[in-house]
Amino acid sequence: MSPTSAATPRPSRRLGALRELWPFLKPHRALALGWLLFLALSSGASLVLPLAFRHIIDQGFGHSSNTVINQTFIALFGVALVLAFATAARYFCITLLSERALASLRQTLYAHVIRLDVGFFEKSRVGELLSRLSADTEVVQALIGSGVSVALRSAVMLVGAAVAMVWTAPSLAGLTALVIPAVMLPILVFGRRVQKLSRASQDRLADAAAIANETLNASTAVKAYAREDIESTRYGGAITRALATARRRIGMRSLLTMAVIVLVFGAITLVLWAGARHVLAGTLGAGVLGQFVLYAVFAAGSVAGLSEVWGDVLRAAGAMERIGELLGERADIVDPSQPRALPQPMRSELRFDGVTFHYPTRPDTAALHDFTLTVHPGETVALVGPSGAGKSTVFSLLLRFYDPQSGSIRIDGVDLRETTLAGLRGAIALVPQETVIFAGSAADNIRFGRQDAGDDEVREAARAAEAHEFIGALDHGYDAELGERGVRLSGGQRQRIAIARAILRDAPLLLLDEATSALDAQSEAAIQQALARLEQGRTTLVIAHRLATVQRADRIVVMDGGRIVAQGTHESLLAEGGLYAELARLQFVA
Repeated sequence: MSPTSAATPRPSRRLGALRELWPFLKPHRALALGWLLFLALSSGASLVLPLAFRHIIDQGFGHSSNTVINQTFIALFGVALVLAFATAARYFCITLLSERALASLRQTLYAHVIRLDVGFFEKSRVGELLSRLSADTEVVQALIGSGVSVALRSAVMLVGAAVAMVWTAPSLAGLTALVIPAVMLPILVFGRRVQKLSRASQDRLADAAAIANETLNASTAVKAYAREDIESTRYGGAITRALATARRRIGMRSLLTMAVIVLVFGAITLVLWAGARHVLAGTLGAGVLGQFVLYAVFAAGSVAGLSEVWGDVLRAAGAMERIGELLGERADIVDPSQPRALPQPMRSELRFDGVTFHYPTRPDTAALHDFTLTVHPGETVALVGPSGAGKSTVFSLLLRFYDPQSGSIRIDGVDLRETTLAGLRGAIALVPQETVIFAGSAADNIRFGRQDAGDDEVREAARAAEAHEFIGALDHGYDAELGERGVRLSGGQRQRIAIARAILRDAPLLLLDEATSALDAQSEAAIQQALARLEQGRTTLVIAHRLATVQRADRIVVMDGGRIVAQGTHESLLAEGGLYAELARLQFVA
């Protein structure tokens, strides 16, 4: 299933999906071996208990011997001590194993997702990705932490009890074996349906998580349009659909559990009836029957435990299938097998040669068509034009969020597809139109531009971006928490943080996307001075709808429909007429 939707599931791989857990369990073999050792010890201690019970009946009660009873109960208490220690140790090993394996799984999954390209995130919902990182991994953790332990302990106990039953009373054991097919049949019949419903239940929960993530991250828009009731109803509908699917899954598991219990304890009743007749006939001792019954109870409990765990296994298989699909996603934009390094020091000459590009989501419409442009080292070039002209696409291709379908883009003669993504993006500083602020301190948000920057460098960048004054006015200053998505800051303040990041990055190539759009006139004047200093000695591309902000550019490139329709200085373009003159007339007259 594509992470974009839960409506088109791929064919299920069923239990085979659980094989993908092995790489995360393999490094913790010592814990697994310890768990198996203590599992064998606890199971062995449990299987000794019926022998003690038979000994009490036949030797203690039958001969009225206090000595035998005392010795038997002391031995019984010793077995209980062994059982208690082995059970606790088994729980410690398997629980720690599950925590370590799932921590590794979550880290691997997150590291994989964060490295996927922009195209993946355009077709994915963040809420569903979070569901796979949290809800799905929790289901898998429940299987490893308790389900697997219960399943293996039940299997060991079932085999041990079955062998002991045959050794104790072969005729009664044969009678018990007759009902095993009847017990396994409902597990096979209901099991596949439970797995499908488990997968569907996880998908419906992911849908609800996606809605919640989307609306909570846009809380101001929701409130501005008074959509609280509408969004609550939409989320409630998603939860109702998830509940309906869960109800069907729970119902199916309940039927499975009921069928197994009825069949198992029906078999025990039948065996007890047959055993009681043997005791009355004198062909079977009372202690032997008691021992056999306890083994039968152990076997019945193990079968019931396996049936319960089977549902968890199927649910975890569905969750692991979803996780496996995410791990199976591959980025289209990757490093070349033999990368070329960008020249050092960089001159930062940009060259677009006949670039044509279609977004994957809009394959029939060219965002850029036969786009050719050369930006000389140290030159400041402004890209202007109406919305949809392709200006932002130029930035996306420079950052190699996408590759063009034809043509090439080169920096200092090196094709972007020939160098590493880290090397390319490390040479670029971006000030986006929509600034992203993280839920950390002001200093951490500025240091996002260069992680190894010292405190003095962070403050200097803030001063250059005209951000030092408002940061100093915050409680705790540079250590002040800015809140999720920067809710404590105004739009202009958030944009100054982004400019401070770019200043701190000190990259040879600078991309400014409406860098002053959220500033008032006074702040914009100060920022323009800071940007002028920042642009010195750097190749700079500027996107701006407000033409007043690009008049100082060395060259203005006018774009329309993914093509360059004119280029020159502000004065020459005004004199030439055309699209730029029309845009200028509309803005300056207004």
